[in-house]
Amino acid sequence: MPGRVEWAAMDLTERPRRLRRTAALRRLARETRLDAAGLVAPLFVQAGSGIRTSIDALPGHRRWSPDTVGEEAERLQALGVGALILFGIPESKDATGTSGWDPEGPVPQGLRRIREATSDLVLMADVCLCEYTNHGHCGVLDSSGRDVDNDPTLTLLGREAVVYADAGADIVAPSAMMDGQVAALREALDTEGFQHTAILAYSAKSASAFYGPFRDAAGSTPGEGDRRGYQMDAANRREALREAALDLAEGADAVMVKPAGPYLDLIRDIADVVDVPVAAYQVSGEYAMLHAAANAGALDLDAAAYESLLGIRRAGARWILTYFADRAAEALQTGRWE
Repeated sequence: MPGRVEWAAMDLTERPRRLRRTAALRRLARETRLDAAGLVAPLFVQAGSGIRTSIDALPGHRRWSPDTVGEEAERLQALGVGALILFGIPESKDATGTSGWDPEGPVPQGLRRIREATSDLVLMADVCLCEYTNHGHCGVLDSSGRDVDNDPTLTLLGREAVVYADAGADIVAPSAMMDGQVAALREALDTEGFQHTAILAYSAKSASAFYGPFRDAAGSTPGEGDRRGYQMDAANRREALREAALDLAEGADAVMVKPAGPYLDLIRDIADVVDVPVAAYQVSGEYAMLHAAANAGALDLDAAAYESLLGIRRAGARWILTYFADRAAEALQTGRWE
């Protein structure tokens, strides 16, 4: 480690500004760089055909049907985006989220179509039941009808992960925040011969006010109550480290912090102590908030998007899930973001 800087002994007449004088010097001295290959683009896949429906809550984004999502994947691949993560919008919902593990559901169909259309993208699939249950919670409810029943939910999450792996997912990402979910997925995948499928754990997923636009897009708002009983308390820093350690012990190949911007300290804390990739999800509310501020003339959207992503990367995230993925990749490809 570098020795302690003794400021009193330094000659401060020579300033660091010498390395900021020109764009070329700034590029040379830059400590943190964004890379399109480290960006993960979220995509919403809706049951049906011919769907390219704009999402009002997420400007610039659409719901795609399995037969159209391949064209969006091709566009993102051409921009250099490294990966996609798929979320499903089923035709029907029930109490146990049956559509979530239907081999002909929107996500498995979408994965197969994207795999046919592209050759150089990592495909991820979110593993949760909130999009598929008629009550909007992330698992099956217990006999009281108010609380999520942890262990029966694990079995269903495992079934969902196997279906996605079979459809072509390179990585499955459990986001339900059930105790033991990573171990349950690893066992289910290994039992069915998918030892090569990796797991990205939503380890530090907080109960957050920033998920609103996503819930509108996916139709996953809980009918009653909220998710504070199983998502992490935003106030807890040590708990985030404990959650990441538990997921790694259960077999996670990478861990994630969600949301990203308000939780940069957790990204840094976890990145400092784990030896696997750390991901961060710049969630729908963060994206929508910057768009709203730009529309009000309060800031420049391009500059703010760049700065927000740079901050997440600087905090220690190697992968960034972001609704700015296409905008960022295009800016990096053209040299607009230097």
